[in-house]
Amino acid sequence: MKRIFSALAVVLCVALSAEAANTIEVDKNNTDAHIHGHVIDRNTGEHLPYIVVMLKGTTIGVSTESTGHYIIRNVPEGSFTVEVSAIGYKTQTHDVEVRRGRSYEINFVLDEDLVQIDGVIVSATRSETTRRMSPTLVNVLGMDIYERTNSTTVAQGLSFQPGVRVENNCQNCGFQQVRINGLDGQYTQILIDSRPIFSALAGVYGIEQLPANMVDRVEVMRGGGSALFGSSAVAGTINIITKEPVRNSSSISHTTTYIGSSAFHNTTDINASIVSEDNKLGLAVFGQNTAKDAWDANGDGFTELSRISGQTVGFRGYVKTGLYSKITAEYHHLQEFRRGGDNLDLPPHEAMIAEQTKHGINTGGLKYDQFSRNQKHRFNAFVSLQHINRDSYYGAGMDPDAYGNTTDLTWVGGMQYVHKFDRFLFMPSDLTAGLEYNEDYLRDNMWGYGRTTAQTVRIISAYAQNEWKNEKWGILIGGRLDKHNLIEKVIFSPRANLRYNPTENINLRASYSYGFRAPQAFDEDLHIDNVGGTVSMIRLADDLSVEKSQSVSVSADIYHRWGDWQGNFLVEGFFTDLDDIFALKEIGFENGILIKERHNESGARVFGGNLEGKVAWRNIFQLQLGLTAQSSKYKEARSWSDDNDVPRTKTMFRTPNLYGYFTASYNPLKQLTLALSGTYTGKMLVEHHAGMIEKNTTVETPDFMDMGFKASYDLMFHGSFSLQLNAGIQNIFNSFQRDFDSGADRDSGYIYGPTLPRAFFLGVKLVY
Repeated sequence: MKRIFSALAVVLCVALSAEAANTIEVDKNNTDAHIHGHVIDRNTGEHLPYIVVMLKGTTIGVSTESTGHYIIRNVPEGSFTVEVSAIGYKTQTHDVEVRRGRSYEINFVLDEDLVQIDGVIVSATRSETTRRMSPTLVNVLGMDIYERTNSTTVAQGLSFQPGVRVENNCQNCGFQQVRINGLDGQYTQILIDSRPIFSALAGVYGIEQLPANMVDRVEVMRGGGSALFGSSAVAGTINIITKEPVRNSSSISHTTTYIGSSAFHNTTDINASIVSEDNKLGLAVFGQNTAKDAWDANGDGFTELSRISGQTVGFRGYVKTGLYSKITAEYHHLQEFRRGGDNLDLPPHEAMIAEQTKHGINTGGLKYDQFSRNQKHRFNAFVSLQHINRDSYYGAGMDPDAYGNTTDLTWVGGMQYVHKFDRFLFMPSDLTAGLEYNEDYLRDNMWGYGRTTAQTVRIISAYAQNEWKNEKWGILIGGRLDKHNLIEKVIFSPRANLRYNPTENINLRASYSYGFRAPQAFDEDLHIDNVGGTVSMIRLADDLSVEKSQSVSVSADIYHRWGDWQGNFLVEGFFTDLDDIFALKEIGFENGILIKERHNESGARVFGGNLEGKVAWRNIFQLQLGLTAQSSKYKEARSWSDDNDVPRTKTMFRTPNLYGYFTASYNPLKQLTLALSGTYTGKMLVEHHAGMIEKNTTVETPDFMDMGFKASYDLMFHGSFSLQLNAGIQNIFNSFQRDFDSGADRDSGYIYGPTLPRAFFLGVKLVY
């Protein structure tokens, strides 16, 4: 804890020192010089409300009012670039020379950018850039997708991205896993506002627990991509960007989903934001309440969907300490209860099977940004932390000893500097360098069995990368040094990216990355053994090596306009080679506890391709679809069962060779939106453990097409009030698993396919 408070003190001292230095500058800014104007849509001629207007390279900015007009007061003297940006529109800029006592009218007419070629992203370099100029391929999942697909959590919306799948891995507890390019969830790094504070424990339920209404956008970067992010980003990186306040607003919404004959899911969202008149202070708050009934698919009295109740509250706020400095703070608290198995109204030790967890999670961060007036220097310091306290019961057969508690404290602190060169060697470039320190303290106890797992991880990291770039070329070369306390040597991870734009609307990219996974003694999969009546612990082999990866990807990103039509087509190929992959083997019992040893096996290869297409006609019709074809195989056939009759296999489990998604929306009226969406999951191999069945067996699943429909209508009231009514159906054709195990001896991990059966929903949303 001392290190955490020291890091917080450093960030605050740097920020307060800069604020003191900026005080004189701010006092001189009563210049009586103003910039004002309006922002309109080129196609419709309508004024656009709530569009962000900024003086580029400063903290000065406002959003347009409901009438589409804006005014920036008391602008400092000097040369500035006024920048206007909004989702769905091309960014525009206008240069202005400001003099004291004068007013300047600058109007903007925006062109639609419905395929987001100029959308702002940060995941590639931790600095804002456009998708067109990004050195690595970054897909942006906006709130429009979450709205169209009726996705209320971060995890639900991720299915609508190429190369990404979300699946349910347990009938009892319902934990979900996100897979990118065919690799398990532990190969994906999850970030909140670009900070790696998701630990092994948080990754189990965490991304399903995050409410969608806290999110501005989610950026998905497949492959290693950038040296700025940790080595765990083997399959890819999911960066959850939380909402920042831009104007005074509020909203409340409620959705009720009906499943089967008795189960209801209710979700209530609340959002509000307030910004001071001078735009120097801003605060956005959010909350979500969730209540989900358990659901039994086959009438055996055991759940296939868990009972869940949860509440999340949080905020993100900023203080602009000067014209070129800013402090940002984020915090959210989550508490959740979930229960699966049978006899849910009894204490868990009176049930034949029970998995019950009660989470209390606190997550927060503080960041200070400072940049120079000429935009050549940018510095930030940050600290983020997450604390998890989980009470649990994982047991079977009315076991009174299966209660436990897990605590986990993760924090990361660091600083980063970016220098912009007008010319470095052969073209302009951005040099980025940074330091990070990450600690994770985990304690897992099952007192009744005398099982305790204690794990402390400390990682010191340094990284640097240089990106040479102009309108046609982008060349990024970088590396990262990581010293892990469980690994003897410092590990160097190089990354390289190449971008070539032969024309303005064609982006060709290639990337190479090296990564590693460090060993750990904690594994959430141990709870499956506990439910089966076996208490397990993991021991690390004496000769255990790190798991290493090398990834290569190439892509072509093509954009085109046909009058009012816009289109985008993406083709990507990827290859990942894994060496010394981690595996578990049973080595015997000690004091009644089964010891599993984590050791290395030869490796695996994953390769394939992603296709994605988008087409849009003005803001009336949009279609987006993606398809992934891949092969995921171990280098040597593996055995997952002690039964010699179960054949060894090279194929990775739960990795279909073909999967994809689509979303479509149509606005026949401005107030009416009709949306159709779906995901396709091809055939795959899954393990089916003995219990209800006589012996272990490998099963090939059928394929699934999960389609949904949503209709919404907006009613406008006095002033800025609007009321939305919506309704729809999820999994229209009830494409759902038909062969669940039943009874107390079932294999709770034998679950696959869509996460929900057919369900109907109604919703209402009030916005100001």
